[in-house]
Amino acid sequence: MKIRRSHERGHANHGWLDSHHSFSFANYYDPEHMGFRALRVINDDRVLGGQGFGTHPHRDMEIISYVVEGELEHRDSMGNGSVIRPGDVQRMRAGTGVTHSEYNHSATDTVRFLQIWIVPDENGLEPGYEQKFFGDERRGTLRLVASPNGAEESVQIHQDVRMYASLLEDGDRVRHAVRAGRHVWLQVVRGNLSVNGVELDEGDGVSFSEATDIAITSTSDSELILFDLA
Repeated sequence: MKIRRSHERGHANHGWLDSHHSFSFANYYDPEHMGFRALRVINDDRVLGGQGFGTHPHRDMEIISYVVEGELEHRDSMGNGSVIRPGDVQRMRAGTGVTHSEYNHSATDTVRFLQIWIVPDENGLEPGYEQKFFGDERRGTLRLVASPNGAEESVQIHQDVRMYASLLEDGDRVRHAVRAGRHVWLQVVRGNLSVNGVELDEGDGVSFSEATDIAITSTSDSELILFDLA
């Protein structure tokens, strides 16, 4: 069990964008934190009203956007245009190459979202897009929101990774059984948790590589994402 505290993350404040990086990204380089298994990027981004990322390219990456507060507007070279809101999980398969833009849908309110990159199990895939709403299905449980086979109506990713999301009230408890040979990354999105007896705060991450059971107790109203990885 290795803890990555919120204040240890990389940080970049560009005025319009305030971003915290769990792993090396852009001008933040840390050879000790280049990702975890197939999980390559977790950026916790806050974008001011009316601002955003102009059109830019990606390739050979599974990119997930998870909005915490506000609304994020997406457009891409595949012809997709959408607004991503809390409860939505959007997956863009960059594959052989796509361009896209992401803007705060509001002119005044800040949008906060997690930008997640997962390395696919093969390169050169056909680009694709998928977006699904989970909302209250995440309350009091670990809701599967992304998986390699689209199980339980989750979005489908081209990698042996299962992503769960959870909304917990103070005192709620959930557990995750870890199969032999699997690894887990847990990211505290909001609030405070006790994970296998260790206190975690908003922005903290923790990895497990030999655990068999992960016991999570919420010590405030909270939100988390858990990745189960090969």
